[in-house]
Amino acid sequence: MPKELCFVIMGFGKKKDPDSNRTIDLDETYKKIIKPAVIACNYNCVRADEITDSGLIDRSMFALLMNAELVIADITTYNPNAIYELGVRHAVRPYSTIIIKEEGGNIPFDFNHNRTLTYKHLGSEISASEAKRCIRDLKNLINTVTQSPLIDSPMYSFIPKVQRPLLSEEDFAEIIGELRNKENTIYSLMESAKDFMAEKKFTEAALKWKKLSELVDNDLFFIQQYALCVYKSKSPTQLVALTNALNIMERIKPFNDAESLGIAGAINKNLWKETQELAFLNIAIENYKKGWNLFTDYYTGENYAHCLEQKALRENEVNLKNYYRVEAQLTRQCIIDIVLPMLSVPKDELEDIMWRSATLSNCYLALGDTENANIFEKKFLAASPVSWEIDTFTTSKNELIELSCQ
Repeated sequence: MPKELCFVIMGFGKKKDPDSNRTIDLDETYKKIIKPAVIACNYNCVRADEITDSGLIDRSMFALLMNAELVIADITTYNPNAIYELGVRHAVRPYSTIIIKEEGGNIPFDFNHNRTLTYKHLGSEISASEAKRCIRDLKNLINTVTQSPLIDSPMYSFIPKVQRPLLSEEDFAEIIGELRNKENTIYSLMESAKDFMAEKKFTEAALKWKKLSELVDNDLFFIQQYALCVYKSKSPTQLVALTNALNIMERIKPFNDAESLGIAGAINKNLWKETQELAFLNIAIENYKKGWNLFTDYYTGENYAHCLEQKALRENEVNLKNYYRVEAQLTRQCIIDIVLPMLSVPKDELEDIMWRSATLSNCYLALGDTENANIFEKKFLAASPVSWEIDTFTTSKNELIELSCQ
């Protein structure tokens, strides 16, 4: 291993921020800010997914936390592993630890006396101007830490005479071993999975997400994406794929986040379409309703309304039929009231603009406002969705048109 080593502590992929309920793609931070700055400062940049050590990731991780000349900890979304690893680093190394975080939300009390570099994340991406600014600031901070190391660990600040544990260079080299080949890193596997999804090769994408879910035990995002791609693969049959996807989601029950509730709702909704068993529609309504009520998540809200409309068509009792229809209308109007102001965001936040526009288009269409439905459909298409995203929107649109004719 090269002597000058920077170990990066952070989550992988898209994670939900508990303060803002925004989904943030942490790989964008690594790719556009951290890695370029670290490499420019002549460090070897290593993230946890780039360690081999015969699969003993934890052993290598502790060795890196002890001996890496520099550690950068991104605590955005307060990923539990990242927070834990930062605590270990502070316990075993008095200095050369940099904390960075997306600018939204508060910095935890235990870290707020440290200098923290903040950056603006748009959710799905980081703007070119922001990346350029942050690379410059992070490089300056790395150079300062390297040239004039000061104690940045709270423990060593409060107990300056404490003796830190030491690991010899020989033991360090033996534990770490070789870096993973690039094609085996978590980051590279995710990029490959995303490429397959963009090409609608969901069977191939599912295999990548499956491998990722096995590499990182109980990672919510990997399991969610695995289930999503399995059900979209329709392989070997639509019914089998949906059943398999439901079994995958069982691993992360109970569903306590909007993404899991949305995927579980979608699987059950499609199982209902496939079998016409109302039990599946009822479960879908339950999942979507929970996501809408707990998180005011417009995706689950829109699907909650859509499933209620389907339920109304199959209800014989007049009062219940009217209740389902009115609840669906009120939900869609509430979604419009929430989502419409959200469009006044930076122009380059394309993914959020895309799905917000799709949601508004469907809600206006369901409420009979075809003029606004067409306006926001154009905004959705202008955000350059990939083919499977267009298919998803078109399916919902056609179902709403069919519903209006009944």
